Amino acid sequence: MIDSKHFDVIIIGGSYSGLAAGMALGRALRQVLIIDSGKPCNEQTPHSHNFITQDGKTPKEIATLSKQQVEKYDTVKFFNGLAKAGVKTEKGFTIHTASGETFSAKKIIFATGVRDIMQNITGYAECWGISVLHCPYCHGYEVRNERTGILGNGEYGFEFSTLISNWTKDLTLFTNGAAAMTLEQTTKLESRNIKIVETEIEKLGHTNGLLQKIIFKDGTITSIKVLYARSPFVQHCAIPKTLGCELTNEGYIIADAFQKTTTPGVFACGDNTTKIRTAANAIAMGTTAGMMANKEIVFGEF
Repeated sequence: MIDSKHFDVIIIGGSYSGLAAGMALGRALRQVLIIDSGKPCNEQTPHSHNFITQDGKTPKEIATLSKQQVEKYDTVKFFNGLAKAGVKTEKGFTIHTASGETFSAKKIIFATGVRDIMQNITGYAECWGISVLHCPYCHGYEVRNERTGILGNGEYGFEFSTLISNWTKDLTLFTNGAAAMTLEQTTKLESRNIKIVETEIEKLGHTNGLLQKIIFKDGTITSIKVLYARSPFVQHCAIPKTLGCELTNEGYIIADAFQKTTTPGVFACGDNTTKIRTAANAIAMGTTAGMMANKEIVFGEF
């Protein structure tokens, strides 16, 4: 039950970054509302890694404990729903939810993440976050020395093949069509025994998201344990853009070192602002956003 409609800060997004912002603001005695629709981008990922004190825990375990700790701060409230629209007002901002509720605040923090767009390969979506991976620092140790593939081409294909060679020597670059690397790049990969396969992919063979093989359009098959790929994405929430927050050419919300966007009074943190998509980084950014939002209120009203 939400007794009030007016808050110091509204946080949109209640995963790691949003909860971290909520804790910082709760400890600053701020009246806070966290609006969350319960759809984190890592919900299919089995375990979280490279996160000190939480290494190997499931994303749900970490999120559940985080929320329990934030709930202890009685000035922080939660609303289970989807924020659909936002409007700048004389006193701050008004947020409208899909269920028709309206809330206002002096400051807004977007911890809304991004939505990955799955590549048009059968089995890709089912394996995403399980055996089709985006980050070796999050998952590379668990699949070290396994038969590994890179799904990519051009500069990305070369760069990521170079990076992943640190985790395994059984590595193949799948360009899913004609290779677009320079002769120098191709020669360097081949000199490191990194194979390049240009055949187009038909589908990924897997069991419950665990890769077993790649099936190509020409009927050939190769066994594989893990595939690194970069999926395109869109912002999970359109409200920042409607409030005037500028985006980078890649589509991330522009935020400075204090997590301030280009729209005064609006902050953003977590995966919606950076390609470094780790739980630890999201939490650090969320903490910063909460602290800086509070600081703006204090200094603005002093």
